[in-house]
Amino acid sequence: MPVKPPVKKTIKPKAVKPVAKKAAVAKPAAKKVATKSAAPKTAPKASSAKIKKTGAPTSQLDKRITEQRYLVLKSLDDGKAEDILDYDLRGRSSLADYLVIASGRSTRQVASLAENISKSLKQAGHKILHREGEGTNDWVIVDTGDVIVHILRPEVRAYYRLEEIWEKGY
Repeated sequence: MPVKPPVKKTIKPKAVKPVAKKAAVAKPAAKKVATKSAAPKTAPKASSAKIKKTGAPTSQLDKRITEQRYLVLKSLDDGKAEDILDYDLRGRSSLADYLVIASGRSTRQVASLAENISKSLKQAGHKILHREGEGTNDWVIVDTGDVIVHILRPEVRAYYRLEEIWEKGY
C-alpha cells in the first residue's frame, strides 16, 4: 500500500496545469486594459470634433481671410484705384487682420470701387458687416470683420493721413 501515495504525487502536476490556465485567463484581462487605455486616446478626438463644430479650424479661417483680401485687392486694381496700401494688423490690433487703404479720383469712382468690392465678396459667399460713407462718397469704409477697406478721395486721404497711424505701428 505504500506505493499508492506516490500516485497521488502524480496528480499534483495536474494541479499545475490549472495555474497555467489562470495565466492564460490573465492575458485577456490585460487585453481589456489595453482596450480601456485606447478609449482615452479616442476621447480627445471627440473633444476636438466639438471644437470644429463651434469654430472653424485655423487653416479654414486663414483661407477665408486670404480670399477676402485677394478679392478686395483685385477689385481695387480692376477699378483702377490709386495708391493701394495693404497693412497686416495681426498681432497689432484686434479690429481686423488686414487694413486696405486706397484712393479714388472722384466721388463716383469711390462709390464704384466700394460697390465692386461688396459685389465680389458677396458673390464669393463672404458677408459685409458694415458699409459707411456712401452718402457723400468722399470716404467709404467696407468692413468684412477680417479686412477693413478705406476708399478715399486724394484730398480726404491727405487730410486724415491714415497711413501715418499704421506705419508707426500704433
